[in-house]
Amino acid sequence: MVLTKRQRTNAVRLGFYLLTGAAVAAVVLVPDWRDLQRAFFQWDIVTEQFPDIITTAAKNTVLFTIYGFGGGLTLGLILALMRISSFRPYRVFAGTVIDVIRGLPALLLILLIGFALPIATDVRMSRTGRASIALAIVASAYIAETIRSGIQAIPAGQMEAARSLGMSYSRAMVTVILPQAFRIIIPPMTNELVLLLKDTALVSVIGFTAAERELTRFGRDGVVSSANATPLVVAGLVYLALTIPLTRLSAHLERRAGRHR
Repeated sequence: MVLTKRQRTNAVRLGFYLLTGAAVAAVVLVPDWRDLQRAFFQWDIVTEQFPDIITTAAKNTVLFTIYGFGGGLTLGLILALMRISSFRPYRVFAGTVIDVIRGLPALLLILLIGFALPIATDVRMSRTGRASIALAIVASAYIAETIRSGIQAIPAGQMEAARSLGMSYSRAMVTVILPQAFRIIIPPMTNELVLLLKDTALVSVIGFTAAERELTRFGRDGVVSSANATPLVVAGLVYLALTIPLTRLSAHLERRAGRHR
């Protein structure tokens, strides 16, 4: 018996539904949910995490994100402008820096800046300062490429029109090109902010005091003290409470930008 195209499609769809149902049934029936709850979500351990996980860990995570994003935005803007400069040495320098930062693992860069750089330069700074600088440098390369793409998305006629009105290149860039470019890159910049917030988990390798811990370090210390995974689950839920609104905002901005275009 030869099946028609529609019958084959329905058969494949039915098979997919059956496999999905079997997978869901296995997830529901196979695990011992009581053991999982004891291992991953004990309510008394959950209550022990508050309010410190908010007033200390979440606050430090947000501060690291703000410092890193602010520094990364500043460095990224400079690198982006150098990348599109008519002066070749600037372009080569910026391109090399961006390629190196993007080519190295973020954890390796954080270790280099957090430990190797202070030893090599004999410069003393706080762990918070080292972590913020490391995050800013990691973010700067990706932000630079985002800004560069936004600038290059502006029609060349915009710059030519500004120059024909007597504006200098720098004034035209600041007053005409960059405002339009930043409207275009708001959605991807929001995504960069979300990624940076999650990357704050990496700075725990620098080593912090109890008052300096971010969410991941706070959750890990809680696992060690309680011999239970509940603190990591709570830390993950706080991460979601921070990142999901940002991702929804990014999606909204993308839809809004699409309608305007």
